[in-house]
Order: sequence, then C-alpha cells, then structure tokens
Amino acid sequence: MGQGFEDVFAQYGSLLSRVANSYEANHALQQELLQEIAIAVWQGLVRFKGDSSVKTYILKIAHNRAVTHVANQVKRIDTDEYNDDVVIEQASQISPETATSQQQSLTRLLVKVRALAVQPRQVLTLSLEGLSYDEIADICGLTKSHVGVILKRAKASVLEGNSNE
Repeated sequence: MGQGFEDVFAQYGSLLSRVANSYEANHALQQELLQEIAIAVWQGLVRFKGDSSVKTYILKIAHNRAVTHVANQVKRIDTDEYNDDVVIEQASQISPETATSQQQSLTRLLVKVRALAVQPRQVLTLSLEGLSYDEIADICGLTKSHVGVILKRAKASVLEGNSNE
C-alpha cells in the first residue's frame, strides 16, 4: 500500500474526527466512534488496492462504520441527557463575540445535519469535505446523478428555516 496507519491517521485524523462529529452529538460517543473508525481503517488498510485515493478509501470505511454506530445507538434506550456543545479552536485574534457567534452558527448547522437521515447526512458531509460527486458516489454506492439529487435536497433541508432565526 505504501502508507502505514500512523501516516494515514496523521494526515486524515482530523477529517475522521469531523466524520465522527457529524454522526454523533455526544462527545464521549464521538470519541468512541472515532476509535471504532480508527480500528476499522487500520484493519482496512491491508485490503487497500489503490483503486481510489487513500482519502476516498478511508472515508468509505469511516462512513460505513458511522452508519453502523448510528444504527446500534438507535437500538439503545438512552435516558442520559448530555450537553451538545461544540468545541471550536479559536485563534487569539478573534473577539469573544465573533467566536460565540461562530460557535452558535456551527452548533445550529451540526444540529440540522445530524437531523438528516443517514444517506443525505453522509452525502452532505462528504461534500462539505470537498469530495467530488464521483468520489461521493463511489463511497456511498450511488450514481453520480443520485448524489446530486440527494445533495440538493440535503442542502435545502439544512437551509430551511434559516430566515426564521
């Protein structure tokens, strides 16, 4: 393959963390999901044949693992309440007002993304990561045109109601 797990995780760890964050609101469960993703990537790298980019390959693994995680969490009866705070690394030059506004916007966006069904959430998240329609289609097992339809509907759903806020 050429790249070891440590190299892949060093390069794409933050991307995988964002994937976990888009699927799981609870910080502790996000960390658990990220660990599950890391293990799945580590196990999957031995099967990588170079048919796609490493990024596309590990994102496919990550999203498949995240879908399984969500399905398992839905089956659980969860009575614990948790805080849905989103931590943003703030540069020192950003004012507290700007940082607060950015955090609130990001929190609203994540709530809306997490409310989407799994497939639109997956397509939207991959699009936000800069993947092409072809790459998203490969990861999700869809046609390129279906990716476009799903993405358009997902964006409309997320943007719906923004004028009321």
